[in-house]
Amino acid sequence: MTPDPETAQIRRDLAQKIMLDFRYFCEQDTERCRTPMTQLPPELSDLITDSGLGGVILFSENLAYPDQITRLTTDLQQAAMSADAGQPLLIGIDQEGGRVFRTPRMFTTDFPGNMAIGATWEKSGTQYATISGKIIARELKALGINTNFAPDVDVNANLANPVINVRAFGQTPSQVAQLGEAQLTAMQNEGVLGTLKHFPGHGDTHTDSHLALPVVDHDRATIDAIDLYPFKKIIAQSSPALVMTAHIQYPQLDSSTLKDKAGRDQIKPATLSKKILTGILRDELGFKGLIVTDAMNMAGIAKFFDQTDAVAATFAAGSDMVVMPLPVHSKADIRRYNTLLDTLVEKVKSGELDRNAIAASAARIRATKQQYHLASWSAPTPALLQGGLVENKQQAQRVADEAITRLKGKRQDYMVSPQDNVLMLMPEAHLCDALTYHFALYRPQQTVNCLSLQQVSETSLQSAMAQADTVVLGSMTPAPSLVELGGMEDMDENAEQILNFEQAQNMLPALLEDAKEAGKQRILVYLRMPYDSARLDKRSDAVLVTYNANVYALSEEEDSPYTGVAIDSLTRVFVGMLEPTGTVPVSLDEREQY
Repeated sequence: MTPDPETAQIRRDLAQKIMLDFRYFCEQDTERCRTPMTQLPPELSDLITDSGLGGVILFSENLAYPDQITRLTTDLQQAAMSADAGQPLLIGIDQEGGRVFRTPRMFTTDFPGNMAIGATWEKSGTQYATISGKIIARELKALGINTNFAPDVDVNANLANPVINVRAFGQTPSQVAQLGEAQLTAMQNEGVLGTLKHFPGHGDTHTDSHLALPVVDHDRATIDAIDLYPFKKIIAQSSPALVMTAHIQYPQLDSSTLKDKAGRDQIKPATLSKKILTGILRDELGFKGLIVTDAMNMAGIAKFFDQTDAVAATFAAGSDMVVMPLPVHSKADIRRYNTLLDTLVEKVKSGELDRNAIAASAARIRATKQQYHLASWSAPTPALLQGGLVENKQQAQRVADEAITRLKGKRQDYMVSPQDNVLMLMPEAHLCDALTYHFALYRPQQTVNCLSLQQVSETSLQSAMAQADTVVLGSMTPAPSLVELGGMEDMDENAEQILNFEQAQNMLPALLEDAKEAGKQRILVYLRMPYDSARLDKRSDAVLVTYNANVYALSEEEDSPYTGVAIDSLTRVFVGMLEPTGTVPVSLDEREQY
């Protein structure tokens, strides 16, 4: 039955407020589809056209190589423009640089991340925030991606933060605000919509909102001075297209509750709080752009609240777009999506959701798409991407070079003698691939043995230690989180990876003691945050910080060498070609409390 015009309009408005992921898609209904969606199937094309979907978020599984990506984004937009309303999609991505990076690193510029940029602050100010924002946006635009869920402007006030840490520019609110504004402005000057996240702040949490529901119990003065500061400053001085919510309880901002799935009272997380999203973000801070939720399949929401009720609650709170309210991986999921829309329509018609607020929100989305001329964007140009790639990657290398930091030791303590037999103990195998490759580039005569602590046997470890003159140990704390491994879709496999990294980390104290007793030169490298709870720095002769350990294969060949800008910088420090000049952008005095 054809719906009446008013019902049809309500449905179109609600569809504009939804952003789906099509990470996987299977033609047959299956309990667990894991076929990457790299070509738009007719069923998903029809979903977009028939419902007037507002947006799509892409993940690494969708993105294989430039020509494929541009075909996919073109097909997505064509499906959207074929709808009755003819509205372009927001095609979003998490492209922060560093830990969170979705496009193939081989074909795009792998910047070392926000904390590495923060480490260049004293020497270069906002220079690299601007450069990274410009290059990231140009590359995304060349691929047909118009919305970036970056920059992260959380103030990392907690050294042990499991999910933000090096995704933050640092610990000083004013510095985070200046770097975040520079990166946001550079992206938006290139025509890509930028996003401030995670409002009202994810920087002082001990819990990953992918796994649970964190609480930040700061008083209002602290919230204003730290958590809200970058958002307030950037919103006042610039025009961010989007602000992303956090699935975090802030009882000093909103202590009201709602029932969870078990019937218990839960303090409303920011994503579901009208006091926070409308009262503070809209009314106090004067934000005029789009409020978009963090992924609604994260445990901070999905573990506690019914998904349909949560979508309705965040719309009532003031969100414009809800991200990933349900997976769409099969025809059965398409039916569930349509059921979600129908249920939301009924909530509007019954008065549970305010019709005028829904219409105003959908109009704001359409106006933003028009403001950024998304309907008239030029066709994606992968050739343009390739043309600037060498120069762009050189810029990323400059960031890594300037960011690398010496925490302890003199030059002779962290330089490796050409005659030394070097043992490198790293948290995973591809880091070893990259280190041996770069040593072969810069000092081919060096004897280097690199072992992954996730795979090494006790016998081979003892033998390698006995032969070594210098021992380099890689510390990766905190362990990789779900967001950098891809999110909630493959949680069991990702959780196993995280455990493997944690087990490798737990081996380091004893290995440093063994190296000390054997009289070896000991160099500790913090590959992520410049601290660890075991204070490994006290047991090492020298300590370096890279803030980043991302590596990738140079080609698609099976035996391809691996590379990464931070590993290139680190190797050149070891061989005396580069001096570490970075400055740690967090206070390490806080280590004593962990």
